[in-house]
Amino acid sequence: MNFSSALGILRITAVLEGFSWIALLITMTLKYGFDMPEPNKPVGQIHGFLFIAFVVMVLIVANKRKWNLKVTLLSIVASFLPFGTFVADAKMYSKMK
Repeated sequence: MNFSSALGILRITAVLEGFSWIALLITMTLKYGFDMPEPNKPVGQIHGFLFIAFVVMVLIVANKRKWNLKVTLLSIVASFLPFGTFVADAKMYSKMK
């Protein structure tokens, strides 16, 4: 895979966004279950940045590769689902050339 291509950057962003969601889940548990709110703010900010970066990259790649509306919307919906960006990378992006 060419990591310098738009699709490669999208795939990296998808994986990073997925891991940031897991980290956010952990810090939310710490915040509400163990009264430890401190780690939640920076992790939430990182996750928010990666979420926006993922959506922007989806739109860039969709435009460059002339994706149809279904693929574009499925990619964006994946960012709202737990582990969705991992699934999108494995099922859609890894098969694209």
